[in-house]
Amino acid sequence: MKLTDVEAKDQLLRRLRRIEGQVRGVQGMVTEERDCREILQQLASIRSAVQGASLAFIEEYASRCLLNDEIGDRARREDLLKDLIVLLGKVD
Repeated sequence: MKLTDVEAKDQLLRRLRRIEGQVRGVQGMVTEERDCREILQQLASIRSAVQGASLAFIEEYASRCLLNDEIGDRARREDLLKDLIVLLGKVD
């Protein structure tokens, strides 16, 4: 699958840029030797943001590939579902 829907792509890129900014912020916090609790809080926020971006992408993937009758036959869609499950198994 390729992310071709312009709106979905833009939305994902906005999320990723926001996450990138958060990561840079944490790098600065570490450099400045900020309080560990503050850094941990920001890392938790990043984790949550990445999870949200992942879920949005999974939703797009599922609607484009798994629910689309134009994407091969049922067996092909089942293969795509198995691939998705394997990929999700790698995410922790």
